[in-house]
Amino acid sequence: MTCCVYYTGESSVEIKIEADSNDITEHPRDDKSRPYVCTVCGKRFTRKDQLANHTKRHTGENVYSCPQCMKHFLSQSGLSCHKNIHTSKYKCTECGRCCQSSTDLAIHRRCHSGEKPFECTVCSKRFTLASNFVVHSRIHSEQKLYKCHVCDKAFSLSGHLRRHVRVHTGDKEYKCYMCDKAFNQSSNLKTHMRVHTGNKPYKCSVCDKSFGHSNSLQTHKLSVHSNQRPYQCSSCGKLFKTVTALKRHEKR
Repeated sequence: MTCCVYYTGESSVEIKIEADSNDITEHPRDDKSRPYVCTVCGKRFTRKDQLANHTKRHTGENVYSCPQCMKHFLSQSGLSCHKNIHTSKYKCTECGRCCQSSTDLAIHRRCHSGEKPFECTVCSKRFTLASNFVVHSRIHSEQKLYKCHVCDKAFSLSGHLRRHVRVHTGDKEYKCYMCDKAFNQSSNLKTHMRVHTGNKPYKCSVCDKSFGHSNSLQTHKLSVHSNQRPYQCSSCGKLFKTVTALKRHEKR
């Protein structure tokens, strides 16, 4: 049992949240209420249609596409919810951002108000969502409830376990709709999309040059704007600014 403080106006109310509560995240032992199991990754579901939609992630089947941005979805409900971001139905009056639902809009507004109603009683860190607080609480409890059935490696989040299982299955469920390249993590797909969009969000503070990857920016700063040479040749002791330069030297 984990405690947090929820603030409402001038008053505060202490609430207790189970670190593995089923209303916030998946309960690893609640198998009876989730009888439908994915044979690929082991994820469980309460309804058969949920399992059917989930299975499409492994088969690569995307049957619902947004006509405006061509983003793909596994269900009609997911597409319908997504379409709201192209309308003003749930639009933030402060920044103009359009959200998928009234709940998402209410949560988004907290970034303008600075509202973080959930506070950790151990380190006083605050969160906008109860789910984020529950995940954070495991840092203090060191709970790792989700275990891999292949190698017994344990994780504090079910999402981390599902991502780890792909190491064993080789599953790459995140596919680029422009070139069909596939990835095992959504973050890798997001980074890959910059190849098509030309987006370079990482800017050098010295010369304003932009890069698509954070590591490319760090390499640029080290090789162009810094005199540091942290990489040393084990044979002759010569120093280099980058690993690439060191490897090129070692080949000689």
